[in-house]
Amino acid sequence: MPTPPAVPPPAPTSRRALVYLGVCVVLVGLNLRTVFSSFSAILPEITAAAGLPGWSVTVLTTVPVTLLGVFAPLAPRLAHRFGPENVLLGAMALLTAGLLIRGLPLPGAGAVPLLLAGTIACGAAIALGNVLLPSIVKRDFAHRLGLMSGLYTTAICASAALGAGLTYPAFQASGSWRAALAVWAAPAALVVVLLVPVALRRRAAGPRPPAPGGDSPWRSPVAWQITLFMVFQAMMSFSVFAWLAPILRDRGIDGATAGLIVAVSILLQMTGSLFAPVLAVRLADQRVLNAVVALMAGGGFVLSIFGPTELIWVWTGLLGLGQGALTAVALTMIALRTRSSHMAVRLSGMMQGVGYGLGSSGTLLVGQLLHWTGDFAAAGVMFAVVGTLAAVFGWQAGRDRFVRER
Repeated sequence: MPTPPAVPPPAPTSRRALVYLGVCVVLVGLNLRTVFSSFSAILPEITAAAGLPGWSVTVLTTVPVTLLGVFAPLAPRLAHRFGPENVLLGAMALLTAGLLIRGLPLPGAGAVPLLLAGTIACGAAIALGNVLLPSIVKRDFAHRLGLMSGLYTTAICASAALGAGLTYPAFQASGSWRAALAVWAAPAALVVVLLVPVALRRRAAGPRPPAPGGDSPWRSPVAWQITLFMVFQAMMSFSVFAWLAPILRDRGIDGATAGLIVAVSILLQMTGSLFAPVLAVRLADQRVLNAVVALMAGGGFVLSIFGPTELIWVWTGLLGLGQGALTAVALTMIALRTRSSHMAVRLSGMMQGVGYGLGSSGTLLVGQLLHWTGDFAAAGVMFAVVGTLAAVFGWQAGRDRFVRER
């Protein structure tokens, strides 16, 4: 007997409720990357004050990205059982707790246990938020898909920029690396408070409809093309956060200038992520757009390593625009290649689980290549290959097709 079609979940009851939900979506995005950039911004100070062993630095910088892949596949099941709004509320509460835990003193013990516990909590929470945001946008903002996709992906880029730019001043003002890390729990806690009415409103709307039957995205060629596009995008994206500043320093650029260049590159990421989804939604298909932004990001990375330093602002600007647009269009593919919010959350869990799980290997590979060769030349070759593969699978993912569902 065929499974009856599911009734779509109710939309927010008013324009005001829709605007409120949109603000919450953007504010959630504004908290999804501070855990990465805040730690790296004061890593030398934390290492010196807390005496972190070398292995712990590697673990604390890679575990959050790895956990994005581990926990992302759980999000669709949790969303179906408890509702996406409730899960998002719980994820933001967990993120707040994790950010606080990282900054707590633990008498009689070193800093590593709490840093690790807080980092694990943050990684799990961010994984759930990453998966749920595209499905909520697909469900409630189908009429403003490009705008909302651009706004929340820009907020994610801004989150990384805020963590990178404000954590060190917070450390200088407080004199404590713990306080500088814990301060990021405040904006996350604010979002928790704002999400409570959203969760209550959705609960009052009645029981959730049964999950529709249909094909699993794991058996869809279209879903795998989108997922592999995400893998190579993630390899470049997290490598930018972790290695762009060291690459610039290795090329003889002083620390202050390198920090300014990275900040400007991240600002250009925000520009690319704001406009790329709007353009993607307007196009008949996204093959050319996906391939172009992938080659921009890969080419900018390669030129930042090999290109003349006199033009380093040009290379890092190309990298920033390309990477921001690349991240945004990869996430926008979730909505453009699915017909329902149910399939959107399943595809989101698959592509982000595999994408971030494998994509986290990029930062480790750069570190290993640097260790083996003593410079970043081999990493430059790697990014040429990764950018090309992102363009190939972006072209495939950009064809005007849908993940099959009955």
